[in-house]
Amino acid sequence: MILLFDADSLLYSSCINVEDLEDACAKFDEVLMSIVNKLDEEYDVKELIVFNSAKGNFRKIILNSYKANRTAKKPPLLNQLTEHVIKEYNSRIAYGMETDDLVATYWNKLQKEFGRDNVIIVALDKDYKQLPCLLYNYHIKHQTMWNISEKQALYNFYTQMIVGDSADNVNFCKGYGVKYAENLFKNCQTKYQFMRKTFELFKRIFRSKAREKFITCYTVLKLRI
Repeated sequence: MILLFDADSLLYSSCINVEDLEDACAKFDEVLMSIVNKLDEEYDVKELIVFNSAKGNFRKIILNSYKANRTAKKPPLLNQLTEHVIKEYNSRIAYGMETDDLVATYWNKLQKEFGRDNVIIVALDKDYKQLPCLLYNYHIKHQTMWNISEKQALYNFYTQMIVGDSADNVNFCKGYGVKYAENLFKNCQTKYQFMRKTFELFKRIFRSKAREKFITCYTVLKLRI
């Protein structure tokens, strides 16, 4: 089994309530190894690939308001801890994009080469649910393995286009929620059907600007693979 680990959340949390960089590094290493060991018991882990973010994000060029709601300062030790992870784990760095884009790109390549059931994405980010993948949420309250089908991945993505993403400050279809999406997509099976239903809603909301708004929303929310 190949593990693709999105390290961003753990990097951040490892800098909280620690005295110095040594403590932060130890905290990160301990949590990561506990995750790997737990998965190894069931899936026989052969390789671990770690990913982390860098400066620059093309989505902020497309949509000025993207993540504009995030005003909290980064923990003081974050940059130094990131350097530790890059050095110790040879982590792949997501320049100009988000970490989940780079993870998705690796996942797409590796699942074609080794098979979908031989690659696990390990992350807390819900955006990965738009991929038909094995996704492990390592949060202590969850520790859940998701086996996401093609249809479920389509449903997850197009539902997000309608419901929006409050964490990233993306909400084009204001006032439309999960229940509406459930009813809208109840008979959808293919990508075309999901896309058509979503675009019909955008036409009703935005009229002549529907195509422009749809493309912007799609581009901002869709992971690059």
